Amino acid sequence: MKFKNFFKNNTRMTTENTVNDEIVDQTPMENNGNDSDALDAKIEERVEEISKEEQLSQDLASEKDKFLRLFAEFENYKRRTSKERVELFKTANQEVLLAMLPVLDDFDRAIAEIKKTDDNVLIQGVELIQEKLKNTLVSKGLEEIEIKAGDAFDADFAEAITQIPAPSAKLKGKIVDVIEKGYKLGDKIIRFPKVVVGN
Repeated sequence: MKFKNFFKNNTRMTTENTVNDEIVDQTPMENNGNDSDALDAKIEERVEEISKEEQLSQDLASEKDKFLRLFAEFENYKRRTSKERVELFKTANQEVLLAMLPVLDDFDRAIAEIKKTDDNVLIQGVELIQEKLKNTLVSKGLEEIEIKAGDAFDADFAEAITQIPAPSAKLKGKIVDVIEKGYKLGDKIIRFPKVVVGN
């Protein structure tokens, strides 16, 4: 009886040990599988983090590029509008000044005729009015083009209305007479002087 019990107990122990060994053997295998899965998951997370960082870096670079382009466009817009504003101001002045030029011409003719008389008071009065008008127009940017008889003719700065035989060899190809004064507004010529050129 004892022997049977011993054998039963021994068999049961062996069976339990085998079952326990199988459980123990399976547990590390499962743990190894879990560790491998966890490691794979961590690697995937890390790759995703790197990918997210790269994506964020690319997005940041793209936004920075957009910002720089927008800033450059805005600076160009400011310069362009500022330039247009100055040109508009000059153009507005130009129309008014062009309208006043015949009045200046009339004053020049009037003074030339008045000087033929001996009335000094009249001459001084007209000259004062003419100077006042000239100073007002000069303050608005008008400038007379300095050109006189004997100067070399330059088509960029004067308009030849006719050519005549030169009175002397020195005046050949040069200005013989200035018929109408020329004016400029800033750097722009708004009326070319009309001249006679010696041939």
